[in-house]
Amino acid sequence: MTDGGDGNGPRVDIDRLEQVVGAGQPQGVGGFRFLFADQSWEWSPEVARMHGYEPGEVVPTTELLLSHKHPEDRDRVEAALVTSVEDGSPFSSNHRIVDTSGTVRDVIVVSDRMLDDGGEVVGTIGYYIDITGTLADHRDEALGEVLPDLVASRAVIEQAKGVLMVVYGIGSDQAFRVLRWRSQDTNTKLRTVAERLITGLPTIAAAETRMRSELDHLLLTAHEWADGPGETHER
Repeated sequence: MTDGGDGNGPRVDIDRLEQVVGAGQPQGVGGFRFLFADQSWEWSPEVARMHGYEPGEVVPTTELLLSHKHPEDRDRVEAALVTSVEDGSPFSSNHRIVDTSGTVRDVIVVSDRMLDDGGEVVGTIGYYIDITGTLADHRDEALGEVLPDLVASRAVIEQAKGVLMVVYGIGSDQAFRVLRWRSQDTNTKLRTVAERLITGLPTIAAAETRMRSELDHLLLTAHEWADGPGETHER
């Protein structure tokens, strides 16, 4: 994610997202941002497609977004949105969406706070990750790409997977997909992403809702560390 440099705060790096989402990727990943002041949304083309729309076909709104939530998840997601606006916390969730064709998709929303130039929270910015299904069809491809890291650091990768499984309530294969996404998207070794997640865990508060938002922040920023949690390279 990058700052657009236009004074309007951070913007989703759509070009980078499209590279990650490109044909043949085992999972769909798309960016979004949500501004608290007018509750306006911006979706990357991939998020639009997850909901069954072509890019630019609709203007995303909170009402439209909620209409696509699975009936059993809608109230919980709406409550998370209300809390996000009220206390400035990121909108993060794992739930099901129903696209325009009636297909049910399992998604994780990973996000962080969006700040203005004065450091005030003005919204939330992040990613939708489509985790529908499992890695079964892509297991050989995935292992082939990361085999050196798996051999050298299987234990720490398994630890990081376990953390994601507990906090996000997902399975082992889906947790691996999330780790692999961050590795590919940030051009960071899978082992490094896993190690930094584990190293950063002591900084996360115990409260369940805060733990979720802080893990999202850790997941989205671990690749930037220079020496430890919170110490990032100059950008």
